[in-house]
Amino acid sequence: MKKTWTRNDLIEEVSNNVGLPLSESSKIVEQIIEEILFSLEEGSDVKISSFGTFSVKNKRSRIGRNPKTGVEAPISARNVVTFNCSNILKAKFK
Repeated sequence: MKKTWTRNDLIEEVSNNVGLPLSESSKIVEQIIEEILFSLEEGSDVKISSFGTFSVKNKRSRIGRNPKTGVEAPISARNVVTFNCSNILKAKFK
């Protein structure tokens, strides 16, 4: 079974590959995540070259249906974060 990567796994990998202590690696990873979140909150897309683009999309309100009961229910408008992978990343999985 494949393991789900966590934030701590990412911090450990940065620490091992760069040679920094875990505390410094943690600060770096946390700062990167904060910058991505801040940019998305401001409405900007975040493009990471050779990886992909994070963006915020506005979804309209609509009528949905409970698949179990078939009862219709309104779904409110909301913002969602989407990720589109780059062609380089797509090519690695062909």
